[in-house]
Amino acid sequence: MTHWGYHLILNGKNCLGPAIRSADIIRGFTKKLVKDIDMIAYGEPHIIMFGTGNKKGYTLVQLIETSNICAHFVEETNDMYLDVFSCKVFDKSIVEKIVQESFHPEKMEVKMFVRDAQML
Repeated sequence: MTHWGYHLILNGKNCLGPAIRSADIIRGFTKKLVKDIDMIAYGEPHIIMFGTGNKKGYTLVQLIETSNICAHFVEETNDMYLDVFSCKVFDKSIVEKIVQESFHPEKMEVKMFVRDAQML
């Protein structure tokens, strides 16, 4: 049975504050992630600061040939919320390693799902 896609959800707790507040670091992270999990970027990453109060932070959207990479970085708590979705298989341990190297979270919660819309 083939599956439609693979969805990694990663929550990073108490990341390095200056890293999640830097569009340049987030851009570098994104480019390294796309390369190291062997994806093809569709255009440049969109990295936009918005929100207010406890929602303020950068949001990242990177389209990839096989779907997308999205993240939100919360300034108030220094937390990050990352989603990688692709119909091409990728190695979740590579994603975890790059997150650790780029943002130094104190703790990571990682879940990997196989996505399939076929009816049983």
